[in-house]
Amino acid sequence: MFETIALAAYVGLVLFAAFSDASRLIIPNWVSIALTAIFPVAALIAGAPLLEVGLHLVFAFGVLALGFILFQFNIIGGGDAKLLAAVSVWTGFTAFMPFILWTAIAGGVMALALLTARSFIPVGTYPAFVDHLLKKQNGIPYGVAIMIGALMAIPSLPYLSSPLTLP
Repeated sequence: MFETIALAAYVGLVLFAAFSDASRLIIPNWVSIALTAIFPVAALIAGAPLLEVGLHLVFAFGVLALGFILFQFNIIGGGDAKLLAAVSVWTGFTAFMPFILWTAIAGGVMALALLTARSFIPVGTYPAFVDHLLKKQNGIPYGVAIMIGALMAIPSLPYLSSPLTLP
């Protein structure tokens, strides 16, 4: 039962982060904090050893450090770096590759689509929600790609895959 609640929280938070990033190019800090805070509780209730929970947190800290380096070079946004780390605490090392692979694929497709659209569709054509994405000075809402990677990685997550198992 609790694993299903944890899964719903995980999905809800990454969906909210993607929507927020797509609509305002901002991922609120509380989303990444909540994702990170829920993991140890969910993992311990699911029977994870305390050491393994700690290793997940250390791994996520490494992802956060790498994300901040990418942020310093203006490659990704600060919210993207924090969201990557928050999802990484759930993936740990074992499920990180499916997560980051799906994130990279989705991000590449999304960036290509947005850059193409920005070349052909004039600003002012669509409602403000969509129109701000067409402005060339705005960044790419990479939180959407992170959300796709986070959702596609669910079957590989060590402590969330059992609610998806059919009897």
